[in-house]
Amino acid sequence: MKKAVFYHAGCPVCVDAEKMMLGYLDQSKVDLEIVHFGEDASRIKEAESAGVKSVPALVVDGQTYHINYGASMEDVKNG
Repeated sequence: MKKAVFYHAGCPVCVDAEKMMLGYLDQSKVDLEIVHFGEDASRIKEAESAGVKSVPALVVDGQTYHINYGASMEDVKNG
């Protein structure tokens, strides 16, 4: 099973992307974790280390995919 982490900041673009991800990914084949930085800011460094430059972003088996554009990681860090 593939491991995926969806990072977002809770903005409207991110929330829409989260709904899309949940609708499109087959959760019987992908172990999907949702990380909302507003609820867990301690995960920001982890996301940056994975190559996340903006949110929303999906990291699947170490590959980072940026989806649309909600906010830069600098915006996320500065709240």
